[in-house]
Amino acid sequence: MSKVCEVTGKKTTRGYRYAIRGIAKKKKGIGLKVTGKTKRRFQPNLVKKRLWFTEENRFVTLRLSTAALRTIDKVGLAPVICTLRARGMTV
Repeated sequence: MSKVCEVTGKKTTRGYRYAIRGIAKKKKGIGLKVTGKTKRRFQPNLVKKRLWFTEENRFVTLRLSTAALRTIDKVGLAPVICTLRARGMTV
């Protein structure tokens, strides 16, 4: 299963980890220099959550980011599930 939030669509992104050497200028050095770059991945904060859907009187299991959980708290579960079904997802 890929690391993608079902509500917000957040997914893994790529970036770099920088190796830095030197002494900072404010510590009377000549400055920090980047001596190497290593590829890395930024993973979304995903949680598998079982939520009670009162309109259909059943539980719904979703793979959500924590930002999506806050959205569900604010907007409600029913509108979120309506938008998911409009996108063609089976919930």
